[in-house]
Amino acid sequence: MRSATLTAGVPATNNNVYRRIRFSAFDQVAVIDLAAPAGGPGTTTVICRDIEMPRAREHAKADRVHCPADYPPAGGLSPDRDIATAQAVVEYLKKENVTTVKAGRSLPLLYADLCKAAGIKVECDPMLGVLERRAKQPWEVDALREAQRITEGAIEMACRLIGRASVRSDSVLMHDGTPLTSERVNMLIDLWLLERGFTSPGNIVAQPPHSFDCHHAGTGELRTGVLTIVDIFPRSKATLFNGDCTRSVVHGKVPAPVAAMHKTVAEAKAASIAATRAGVTGEAVHLAGMKVLEKHGFTRALAPDNAPADFCSMQHGTGHGIGLDLKEPPLIEMGAPALVPGDAVTIEPGLYHKTHGGIRIEDMVIVRENGCDNLNTLPEGLTWE
Repeated sequence: MRSATLTAGVPATNNNVYRRIRFSAFDQVAVIDLAAPAGGPGTTTVICRDIEMPRAREHAKADRVHCPADYPPAGGLSPDRDIATAQAVVEYLKKENVTTVKAGRSLPLLYADLCKAAGIKVECDPMLGVLERRAKQPWEVDALREAQRITEGAIEMACRLIGRASVRSDSVLMHDGTPLTSERVNMLIDLWLLERGFTSPGNIVAQPPHSFDCHHAGTGELRTGVLTIVDIFPRSKATLFNGDCTRSVVHGKVPAPVAAMHKTVAEAKAASIAATRAGVTGEAVHLAGMKVLEKHGFTRALAPDNAPADFCSMQHGTGHGIGLDLKEPPLIEMGAPALVPGDAVTIEPGLYHKTHGGIRIEDMVIVRENGCDNLNTLPEGLTWE
């Protein structure tokens, strides 16, 4: 009687599968880590589509590579590729006398259902592989550093585009003779990223009233003397790792309330980064920044429906893990766990004012034993002329 660990899904979209074998495809791939019968090293078997087998044998980190046709059930394989892969997995497990399978949070229910029908017990461990993904290896840190470098370049391009724009008589910003809109800046960001091998699921370029909502992408014409939040979070087409950075910009004169908000947020970010090191909880890092915000009279709260014109608060946690997925464990938030060496997290406090809009400053850091490495080098001021 043997046990195995099963990871399955489409590696192009399921990063638990991709990171386990460092192989990507657009069809189902199952990874079976089989325990050795009497201790010692086990074996890793990949089951993938037949036309992917040569590529998988060359690139996948596995001992064996098979296709569903190698393990057909008695009634034959389903013509549905997803079902066929799951059927083959069950037949493989039965052949290897596996009675218990351990799986993580992302295993498709299809596999669990077919295993159950075959009398194979499936145990869900929701934390399976989580710590391994959190503790970034040097090659992963290198990929994140490059992703953040490109992200910062896009941020600088967008902020300088806004900061150096001309102004129409009605205060609307102009570029190359036409109004500068959130949509236009977003398009230019996307083009800039594509030229450098990155794609974006969407950016944030927003002025009030939209930027009172911390996740509003922004729309419409941009104006001088108004706070603009710019948040860019692209993914490398080569390494599949994500960048994530936020800066804010004001064209022209910075309003005094906006300058005060910016100073407070910058101080909160510095406090949270100073608190970041292995063994400290994400909650403690969050509270270090919140202590600064509260000192200046702000709190964390979602805006009520009838928020007054001067309502201002922090609407979200201080940050999140990042890597192959834009948002990974751990959170930097109340109740968050202890940080581990190699954690890659964002530190991004913000304030959101009903009238003046939102401001957020975001860096990415790598957690170390005695502190953290900040992957950002971009200035955090409001003036980008």
